[in-house]
Amino acid sequence: MAQDTYGAPYCNVHRADYHDLLVVKCRSLGVEVLLDSHVAHADLSAPSITLANGTTLTADLVIGADGLKSKLRALLLNRPSPPYLTGDLAYRILISAAKMREDPDLVELATTPMFNIWMGPQAHAVCYLLKGAQVYNIVLCCPDNLPTDVNIAPAAPGELESFFAPWDPRLQKLLALSHDVSKWRLQNSRQLETWVHADGKFALLGDSCHATLPYLAQGAAMAVEDGAVLGGLLGKLQRREQLGDVLKIYEALRKARTERVVQGSTHQQDIFHLEDGEKQRERDAVLLADDVKPGFPNKWRDDELRDWLFGYDAFEEVEKGWEQYNREGRFGSKVEPVGCAVQEEGALGSVAVVSPLMRMWGWFVFSVWSSVFSRVYILGIGIVFICSVVL
Repeated sequence: MAQDTYGAPYCNVHRADYHDLLVVKCRSLGVEVLLDSHVAHADLSAPSITLANGTTLTADLVIGADGLKSKLRALLLNRPSPPYLTGDLAYRILISAAKMREDPDLVELATTPMFNIWMGPQAHAVCYLLKGAQVYNIVLCCPDNLPTDVNIAPAAPGELESFFAPWDPRLQKLLALSHDVSKWRLQNSRQLETWVHADGKFALLGDSCHATLPYLAQGAAMAVEDGAVLGGLLGKLQRREQLGDVLKIYEALRKARTERVVQGSTHQQDIFHLEDGEKQRERDAVLLADDVKPGFPNKWRDDELRDWLFGYDAFEEVEKGWEQYNREGRFGSKVEPVGCAVQEEGALGSVAVVSPLMRMWGWFVFSVWSSVFSRVYILGIGIVFICSVVL
């Protein structure tokens, strides 16, 4: 269906595999990656960054992709900007699909590519195959029971089995195959007044400006779209003086869409985690009737929302925004974002595609040459970002 409707398949990719794919591509394009480069200070007006070893790197443009707990966000806003508690955490588990296929009750789960979702009081589970059906990924979203000052911790022995004891016996069997489970606090962000510095040489991207709950499975996708739009716009540049305008267009094209995703994901928390009772029975009756219309609880069956999510073409948005900019000599808020095609070409041969990858510790600085700028830096902590440029 996805291929026929949206022109591309719907794929589940392990983040480490995605990371490898993008790193290989970036290196093939000559992107310089500076590892173990902790950023001690950033000047958003210059713009420049100073590393912990004292080295100062000056650029034409700095992109802050430093994730949920972004320090650059606080620097941009000139105020503290911590992430917000959502009341949930996630247990993340990978188990052997081959082991699952030894149990008749789990064979279908381990052989048929599909999402399997369980919903119950205060929690839900999302499970699917990865790595060519070699591993089964399980994400269990439950009430946050971590200490205030702890965001990641190992699950206690029997913790999951106890919580999910009344649930589907198959889920219990899956948990019996799991080992060394960790739990991660789920946090998100609130609407920001701006993503772009007033001097027009710095912008935020990804989780640093629109961190979301994973309940629409769109967090990484939104960061990829950010990068595609920003890269497409940078590829339109004809002179450096346009940079500030480009960043304003980028924010105008992306901000409302990402805020809708953040709000929609938070709304799903209420739908997934209903306590047993009248509202839960009403939800289940609607799901079983399968009378799909706007507001349907299963968002993957809601045609309107699905088309809005998956029908989005980042480069079509770039063309619309740039056309208005050239026509009016400015960019206002009249252009409505439409519904992700990704390409790596631009009028100047300089399109940057920025994508979130796997969680790693430390700072990463990606140094990129372009045909207009002398150098562009993309900073990331917690989540790695790659910037690939076609020269």
